[in-house]
Amino acid sequence: LVQAMIEFKITDEYIELIKLLKATQVAENGAMAKALVENGEVLRNGEIETRKRAKIIPGEIIAALGETIKVV
Repeated sequence: LVQAMIEFKITDEYIELIKLLKATQVAENGAMAKALVENGEVLRNGEIETRKRAKIIPGEIIAALGETIKVV
């Protein structure tokens, strides 16, 4: 079963990683978003991203908890 990709449109130049996880409801809250990142459970373009405030820009793919988010 292939998960549908979440497309998330941003209006600014970038969105911080933990804000993206909350906005897409992959994480229920900020604490959960931070824990996912700190525990190495978030992939940014296929690589583990451990910076909670990493600036995610359009075209990037974020994956966590079986969900895949494409920032557009």
